[in-house]
Amino acid sequence: MTARILVVDDIAANRRLLEAKLLADYYEVLTSSSGEEALEAAFTQLPDIVLLDVMMPGMDGYEVCRRLKAAHATRHIPVVMVTALTDSAERVRGLEAGADDFLSKPVDDATLAGRVRALLRIKQVQDAWRLRAETARELGLPPPPEIPDSAAGARAVICSDSAAEASAMARMLEPEGIEVSTAASAEEAWAALVTSPPDLALLSLPADDGAEALRLASRLRAHSATRDTPLLLLADPMHKPLVLRGFDIGVNDHVLRPVDPHELRARARNQIRRKRMQDRLRTEVDRSLELAVTDALTGLRNRRYIQRHLETMLATTAAAVLLLDIDRFKLINDTHGHGAGDEVLREVARRLVVELRAADVVARWGGEEFLALVAGAPASHLLLMAERLRQALEETPVRTTHASIPVTVSIGVAAAEAGASAEALIEAADTALYQAKGLGRNRTVLAHGLA
Repeated sequence: MTARILVVDDIAANRRLLEAKLLADYYEVLTSSSGEEALEAAFTQLPDIVLLDVMMPGMDGYEVCRRLKAAHATRHIPVVMVTALTDSAERVRGLEAGADDFLSKPVDDATLAGRVRALLRIKQVQDAWRLRAETARELGLPPPPEIPDSAAGARAVICSDSAAEASAMARMLEPEGIEVSTAASAEEAWAALVTSPPDLALLSLPADDGAEALRLASRLRAHSATRDTPLLLLADPMHKPLVLRGFDIGVNDHVLRPVDPHELRARARNQIRRKRMQDRLRTEVDRSLELAVTDALTGLRNRRYIQRHLETMLATTAAAVLLLDIDRFKLINDTHGHGAGDEVLREVARRLVVELRAADVVARWGGEEFLALVAGAPASHLLLMAERLRQALEETPVRTTHASIPVTVSIGVAAAEAGASAEALIEAADTALYQAKGLGRNRTVLAHGLA
C-alpha cells in the first residue's frame, strides 16, 4: 500500500527520523518545517496522511489541524499529531481540532506502521466514495445537508464482560446524546450489531485475554452489514500488541484505561462524524445511479436502462416488448400547452405502472413513446394484454390543472425467443407501431411473423 505522507516538524532531526522510517516502508514522503509550509504543501500536494508536530513556533499543530479540517479540499485527509505531551487534556484538544490520532515521541516503529496502514485503508475507501459522489454532483444533483458536528442521535453498542465498565462508558457518552446499548459477550454483541448496525461499536479488551474481542472485530469487518461500522477498542496500556493487531484487522480507533470521559467523547464524535460522512457519500452515489437510469419527468426507467435490461434478459429467456405512442401528442401541446403535455406524460406513465404486472418493466422510450418489457407471458396473451392496456388508457381522460384531455395510444407488440437480438426485437415492435398509426391510431398491432 503506497501513499504520500506529509511530515511536519520544526526540528530537522525529527523530520529526518520520521522520513527514514516511512521511506523504509516505501512511502513517498514530503516534509515541512512550519505550520505555514505544511498548509501550503497540503493544499498543493494533497497528501494521504499528515504527521503533524504539536509544538511549533508561530502556528502550532492544533491550528494547522483546524485549518486542514475546515477546508473542503483537505478535510478528508487523516491527521496524526506527533507529540511529547502525554496529558489527556492535550489529546482532547487535538481531537477536538480534528486530529485522527496521536503518536508519542519517541515514535515507536510498530505503532507508526500500524496507524499509518489503518488510516490509509479508511482513506482509500472514503476516496472511492468521494470520487463517485463528485460524479453525482456533475450530473446536477444538489448536495445533501452538511454533517452536524454533534453526535446527538447516534447509536452505539458497548461490548464488555464487565457490567460496571459498560455502565460507566454509557454514562460518559450520555452528554453527547448518543443512545447506548450494551452486550455482555461477543456473541450477544454480534447478534445486536448484525441485526441493527449502530453508528459506533466499542469493544472492550479484558485484562486477561482480548482474543475474543478481536475475533468479533474480524467477523464484523467481514460481514456486509457491519463492514463500515466504526470500531473503537477499550484497552489497557499492556494491550499494545493486541491494539496494533486490531488496527490490522480493521479497528478504527482505541482509548486506553483509565478512560478519560472527554477523550472518549471526542473520539466517539470523530468516528460517528466520519461514518455519517461516508453514509452521505454513499447516498449521493445511490442518487447518481438512480438518476442515470431514471427519466426525470415521469420517474420511469429511461431508454439506456431498458435497452441494457432487455439485452440481459434475452441472453437467457424469451421476452416481449410493447412500444406505445400517445396519439396526436403535438396537438395536446399546441392546444393546452407544454405544461399540460407534461402532466399527460406523467399520468400515462402512472397508469402503465398500475395496469402492468409488477414483474414487467416500463420505461420512457423518448418524447411521447413508452416501452414495456414483458417476460413470462405466453405469446398468445400479448395482444390481449396490449389491448387491455390501450382500452384502460382510452376509457378515462387525463385531468390536468386546466382541462380534461382524452388520451389514446397506438401500440406495437413484438416477441422473441432467448438469444434474439434486442435491437431487432425493438425494431419489430417499432414497425408494428407505425402500422398501428397508419391504420388510424388508437389500436394494437402484433409484429408480423411472431405469434
